[in-house]
Amino acid sequence: MTERVATTVGVFPLPDWAKSDLADLKGHQKHDLVDGDEGEAITGAYEEARAEVLDRQVDAGLDRVVEGQLRWDDMLAHPLAVHDAVETRGIVRYYDNNNFYREPVVTDELGFDGDVARELDAAADRGDLQAVVPGPYSLADLATDEFYGDDADFLDAVADFLASEVEAFPEVETLFVLEPSLVENPPVEGEDERASEAVDAVANAAGPGTDVVVHTYWGALDERVHAHLLDADVDALGYDFVANHEDNLYNINEYGTKESIAAGVVDGQNTLVEDAEQIAERADWLEENTPAADFETVYLTPNTELFYLPYSTFEEKLAALGEATDIAEVTA
Repeated sequence: MTERVATTVGVFPLPDWAKSDLADLKGHQKHDLVDGDEGEAITGAYEEARAEVLDRQVDAGLDRVVEGQLRWDDMLAHPLAVHDAVETRGIVRYYDNNNFYREPVVTDELGFDGDVARELDAAADRGDLQAVVPGPYSLADLATDEFYGDDADFLDAVADFLASEVEAFPEVETLFVLEPSLVENPPVEGEDERASEAVDAVANAAGPGTDVVVHTYWGALDERVHAHLLDADVDALGYDFVANHEDNLYNINEYGTKESIAAGVVDGQNTLVEDAEQIAERADWLEENTPAADFETVYLTPNTELFYLPYSTFEEKLAALGEATDIAEVTA
């Protein structure tokens, strides 16, 4: 019987009070925040906000809880934006939407930083923990290289950097590696194999008890990239059934997939809230329409990061996700 696990891909919106308080605190703070020395007031506000979003996930009955990535003002670019070997420069559009991030320009050798591990340590006692990191291909795609001088070397360096970060994580149940650039800016032939190897480097750094999920979104992978990603040493691939259910279903049925998958069945960018019955029905539809697959686990999740949503809508979507797996259990 397939296990259904309710979770998210992280990168949450800030609670309304925290958004206001942090904007005020950062506006009054004179020194550069990039170095991570944020001051006690800002650190305290983030800690309080983190505790709140952890409580919301537990109360919603999610099977995996994430730290929330509330400090990730630069979204998936964050782990580089706070790195000592990186300069943040102009404002750049975040993929094809109305969100923006500071361009991280790598000017020196990337080494271990520990920023993400420190955030996870602060959430390590709150249920079954799930870590979230940008995938190496997406992080390299969002950044600019002024040190390595070669695309392949730069991708390897980013993968090694992320692997060193993952090695420092506390014990986690799952690791979601977010790779939207594989859809939005897919690697050309020859580079797709390197992208898969870079994912391997990150996945292999996870602990032996950690299930690694590579999640892609904003569409479907082209067939060649999908085939190479299937070769990666990961436990599950993620598919966006909100943005493009037909092509994702085709990839699964035509080429197969891993024993487990992540199914993006909740819209992470739309304020329309799906109810629990709709989410459970979408999961049923997925299993009914992949007759050759016998999934071990289906991670039910929003298709994208959730920072796009108003905080109250975010809370409602968490509650619906948690309830959806309860419906599945009762039906079974």
